[in-house]
Amino acid sequence: MKINSYLITMLTGMAVAGLVSNAWADSLGEEVKEAKDEFLKADATLKATMSKASGYVIFPSVAKGGLGVGAAAGKGQVFGTGNDKALGESKLRQVTVGFQAGGQVYSEMILFEDKTSLDNFKKGNFEFSAQVSAVAVKAGASANAKYEHGVMVLTMTKGGLMYEASVGGQKFKYNDY
Repeated sequence: MKINSYLITMLTGMAVAGLVSNAWADSLGEEVKEAKDEFLKADATLKATMSKASGYVIFPSVAKGGLGVGAAAGKGQVFGTGNDKALGESKLRQVTVGFQAGGQVYSEMILFEDKTSLDNFKKGNFEFSAQVSAVAVKAGASANAKYEHGVMVLTMTKGGLMYEASVGGQKFKYNDY
């Protein structure tokens, strides 16, 4: 019996979405603040990097899972430079195809190098391809990380185990508050 890859993708996505909905607390703002504090605690140089960025988005919990076909989902908030008040909310979706097995939950921070990058994100003209790589946060990581195509992506594992050699991209949807 041949199973349609679209069906597998949909089922995997629904399973991940179920995991994510459990991870979302009553207040997204509180989760984002906690994730930001964890990023800053893990890397003392991040505060200086953030102050030079035009803005950033934090996804406190991104749930990812797959077996051959994978999916990830998360919800976060977008901020402008020097602004502790969120500008809006963003949803992250990802589908991957390749050798992968397992599941994990991680936090993700995307820093925008300039106003154009931030504006493109907010307009929905933003999608990661396989060429954009993320840097795992540890002491001094952001000081050595480089912007690629106007963005710097930092991740911090919260739990789980996943082996992956896959190709796929993240897509984002933004809504103003």
